Amino acid sequence: MRPDTAVDEVIALDGVSITYPHGRTVVHELSLGIRRGSFVAIVGPNGCGKSTLLRAIGRLLPVAEGSVVFDGRDVRDRSPRELARSLGMLPQSSTAPEGMRVLDLVARGRYPHRRPFAAWTSADETAVREAMDATGVSALADRDVDALSGGQRQRVWLAMALAQDTHTLLLDEPTTYLDIAHQIDALDLFARIHRDRGRTIIAVLHDLNQAARYADRLIALRDGRVVLDGAPGEVLTETAVEEVFDLPCRIIPDPETATPLVVPRRRA
Repeated sequence: MRPDTAVDEVIALDGVSITYPHGRTVVHELSLGIRRGSFVAIVGPNGCGKSTLLRAIGRLLPVAEGSVVFDGRDVRDRSPRELARSLGMLPQSSTAPEGMRVLDLVARGRYPHRRPFAAWTSADETAVREAMDATGVSALADRDVDALSGGQRQRVWLAMALAQDTHTLLLDEPTTYLDIAHQIDALDLFARIHRDRGRTIIAVLHDLNQAARYADRLIALRDGRVVLDGAPGEVLTETAVEEVFDLPCRIIPDPETATPLVVPRRRA
């Protein structure tokens, strides 16, 4: 039985195993449910299956066994365009076509909502403008994406994901390439979208302290299996961190939020 048996699940995974073509199984018989409107952080050591799991939810990877259900239907029964109207994904690494302007890339987020050859609408214009303003890239609108810094490009891809205006967002290491100030800006933005618009956010994060501060649910993977699942304040313990990451630590209250703060112990 899946650990989250809420009636209003936006995502339900049942016995999911994911195997790469070379034969290595990365995710093993994983079952869980994600409540609509929750903010979930997926954490774990490198190679544990975090990004693989996210890609399977977004139908970018096939599952070898089990099922991935989104909004009541198996993702395999949906076309990519139909799925993209409700489910947005920011991959770990993305490449824009050479010479593409920032404005044009962000506008691509509107593709799932537009009929072929349909005219650009005021709703499209508003979604793109608000996404660019929210991520601080409006001033870069006419710049080529490939001429930007890594951090600037990451914020442009964030803007495209927001312009897609879906009720569920999958974010694979969304703070990659961002300096600490822009990391917090991005996470604050996701928290506002979650709180004010009721969006479901599922983010793969490497920083445990950021995960504990922003998410209302923490799922930790190790070797393709769930080893922790619950509210950060309940499951993020010194024993758990050492079990998942092989990292001795202390857990103290974050002085700003009172959420768990992981302080690594000095290694001999």
